[in-house]
Amino acid sequence: MSDNAKGFSLGVSWFEIALWKRILTAMVVGAILGSIWGPGAESIGWIGDLFIRLIRMIVVPLVFVTIVSGVVSMGDPSKLGSLGAKTLILYMLTTLIAITIGLVLAAIIQPGVGVDLTGAPASALQETIPLSERLISIVPENPFAALAEGNILAIIFFAILIGVSLLSIGEQGKPVADFMDASSEVVLRITHWIMEIAPFGVLALIARVTGAQGFESLLSAVVLAVTVLLACAAHLIIMHGVIIMHFMLKLSPVMFFRGARDAMLVAFSTSSSAATLPVSMSVAEENLGVKPLVASTVLPLGATINMDGTALYVGIVSVFAAQSFGIDLTLMDYLIMAGTTTLVSVGTAAVPSASLFLMAAVMATIGMTPDQIAVTVGFIFIIDRPLDMLRTVVNIAGDLSVSTAVANWEGEFDREIFDRPLKY
Repeated sequence: MSDNAKGFSLGVSWFEIALWKRILTAMVVGAILGSIWGPGAESIGWIGDLFIRLIRMIVVPLVFVTIVSGVVSMGDPSKLGSLGAKTLILYMLTTLIAITIGLVLAAIIQPGVGVDLTGAPASALQETIPLSERLISIVPENPFAALAEGNILAIIFFAILIGVSLLSIGEQGKPVADFMDASSEVVLRITHWIMEIAPFGVLALIARVTGAQGFESLLSAVVLAVTVLLACAAHLIIMHGVIIMHFMLKLSPVMFFRGARDAMLVAFSTSSSAATLPVSMSVAEENLGVKPLVASTVLPLGATINMDGTALYVGIVSVFAAQSFGIDLTLMDYLIMAGTTTLVSVGTAAVPSASLFLMAAVMATIGMTPDQIAVTVGFIFIIDRPLDMLRTVVNIAGDLSVSTAVANWEGEFDREIFDRPLKY
């Protein structure tokens, strides 16, 4: 066999391997490479940055054209209100369950008992975004500026208006509707191309993180890390696997997690719900049977306001800090933290480690001083990136779970696709 033929054969074999296997292999290789290479792994970090830039490049056009196309395909604008109400209620419910699981585990395991934070460096804090300001920002002053800035909530609002207006003018809007439908197919095809290079980007990202921080970075707060890990696993299994999939939808939790695994792996490597959005939309339609109408509206909204992993993490860290500083928490303190965290998580930016700078509002409710909050954030910052990877996986799984549920209730779900065996 010639060298060209061998090269072609290897290329074909590579693309025949399931994407999740390629990504998982890249993660393992990246972790090993980073631990051996150390800080030198930063030299290949540009590959990971390029991968993230490619994903971010496609997010805005993907969200805009798929929402417009989805609304037009709906036919009846009144259906949008039912879909939106169910989505918001379920997102808030899953977030409340997440913070409850986090607070309960933190109270039982007590990760902050015996931890001395006096030597931790203080870290500057960013003010949390007021809920009123968050709601006002949904209506863009300039739609083109919103598109340029990547303001997802404003883009969703504007895209829905365009879609509803196209429905209202009927045949006159058909050329634009057809253009949007074709544009949706174009950006989805580009998304698939980008995902084929995901393993290389993931390898570089994991190698850089491992090289910079090393595995020993978790040892400084191993009990806290274990608590977060257990909380993430418990929420995935109990809320999304048992309650939503098994009891509410009568679907197989195993099939759900198998269908969502590509998006969850990308979420783990990028630590960004926004960067994972194109992959989430792809697996929702192709693996989970969620039709484009629901996938194009529920998932972009979830990437912005649904932060289950962030909610349970902020709750655990708040209890951890209180225990470290000897602050006794009452039942009322836990209830206030649960409510505050549920609201604060809505204002969390869908970017890596954003929750670090949004803990002030929650910690302040239990009587912590600004200095204590700053010291806590400084301590957490050292180990935040590995934990951020875990909670982003929970965020993405929550988005896909809610979209599957809403698709079921709205008659926009294909059970055959969901139950279809996937390529291992």
